[in-house]
Amino acid sequence: MNIQVPKTTERVEQHTKDEINERMEKEIEQNIEYYRDKSPDIIKNRIDELESEWDTERVLEANASTLVLAASVLSLSVNKKWSLLSGIVGGFLLQHAIQGWCPPLSIIRRAGVRTAAEINKEKTALDDVLKNN
Repeated sequence: MNIQVPKTTERVEQHTKDEINERMEKEIEQNIEYYRDKSPDIIKNRIDELESEWDTERVLEANASTLVLAASVLSLSVNKKWSLLSGIVGGFLLQHAIQGWCPPLSIIRRAGVRTAAEINKEKTALDDVLKNN
């Protein structure tokens, strides 16, 4: 049995609806075009923003860890059944690690959170604009 695991750099996009991927791609192209004729300082500021932008992995990890911590506190202080939430979140994280998808990811992508590859695409293009000026 040969299980196909998507490449790390492509797995989120493979499990995101085409219209969302297209919207992200269009946003990247619009941003590159917008900054193309800006001053080097403005472009550098944008690159700094991109370096600080949270990608899908970071948002997913932060949300999952928040839920696990909350579930742990609630299971100790309110009802042990809250520990089930930790198990569900852990299952989602495992599913994401293996497949590149989990239910919260759809919400995160719809909210406009980009992958590291998408952020780096814009950053690399703006670095090239700076080099060519």
